Amino acid sequence: MTLKMSIFKENKLLWPAILLAIAIIAGADSIGSGIENFKKLDRKVTVKGLSEREVPANKVTWPLIYKELGNDPSSMYEIIGQKNQKVVDFLKSGGVKDEDISINPPTISDRQADNYGNEIMNYRYKANCVITVTSTDVDKVRQLMRRQSELMKQGIALVTEEYGNNCAHYDYTGLTDIKPEMVSEAMKNARKTAEQFASDANTQIGGIISASQGQFSIENRDDNTPYIKKIRVVNTVEYAIK
Repeated sequence: MTLKMSIFKENKLLWPAILLAIAIIAGADSIGSGIENFKKLDRKVTVKGLSEREVPANKVTWPLIYKELGNDPSSMYEIIGQKNQKVVDFLKSGGVKDEDISINPPTISDRQADNYGNEIMNYRYKANCVITVTSTDVDKVRQLMRRQSELMKQGIALVTEEYGNNCAHYDYTGLTDIKPEMVSEAMKNARKTAEQFASDANTQIGGIISASQGQFSIENRDDNTPYIKKIRVVNTVEYAIK
């Protein structure tokens, strides 16, 4: 009886050690499995693919601005009407259509009313006159821009200070037509980048995990050629690594 009690006491003391060993082994196995899963989840690469091209603008907005000074508003309106007709005739001589020409009412300011320094002025009224050309025939309008000195000979001096040195504004409206091709090109370039990474890392690229398309941007190629547009898009793609 004493021998049995002794064995029982010894086994009772061993059980905690046995349970602890089992727990350590199970924990180690769990940790190992977690590391393996982590490595699997981390086997990916994120790359960017760029598509960029230059296109000519297909729309131009050209404001022709001149000023008129005078003391009699009624006579000023008559002179403005004559000058407006000269500008319209000039535009039509270059092939601009009637529907592409917009004549804005003149904006007349009373310089005497705005004169807080009691400055002596020869002319009381100043009129700002704007005739706007909006056309899809960009080349034709640009040719007229080179000839605008002809208006100077008719007593019409065009000004540009309100709109900056490049008063004409150019747009490209055909983005919808080239979007699919550019997106495809950006994806191909992203794949090339990923494959180069995989080659350098001595591995292989798998399938796409996720992909996001960036915003298309349309900008002037440079300050001197605003009629040439630079379009670009950047796609971000995440690939699995085998």
